[in-house]
Amino acid sequence: MSAPERLTRGKLAGRGGVNIATIRYYENRGLLPQAPRTRSGYRVYDGDALRRLQFIRQAQALGFTLEEIGELLSLRMQPGITCADIQMRAREKIAAIENRIRDLQQIRNALSGLAAACHGDGPTSECPILEALEMERQQ
Repeated sequence: MSAPERLTRGKLAGRGGVNIATIRYYENRGLLPQAPRTRSGYRVYDGDALRRLQFIRQAQALGFTLEEIGELLSLRMQPGITCADIQMRAREKIAAIENRIRDLQQIRNALSGLAAACHGDGPTSECPILEALEMERQQ
């Protein structure tokens, strides 16, 4: 049986594709556990820390916030939690993403209308985009 993998903070950061400050930040937020120190004062992480870091990065890529990731990590350790509980969280995230997509589509449509109203000539004092933005601010 081989010895467990031991990584310094810098090596963990490199293998996880983040910088050292990110490792510290995740530790401060409780997403990564504080690693024990060697006699020389270096923090030493094991393979579990790397797997947890990869979990965090993958969850972020799927749109989960750090707060939501913390909840997912804590749910994993709670007795009685099932896959159905995690699935519910995923479905809630999907709904939030769909709402955000609708919002972005509305923004795109509004901006497209403003861009179409602008002919691109004339002074900025007569720009329909700037005028529309100014009207919104006054309302």
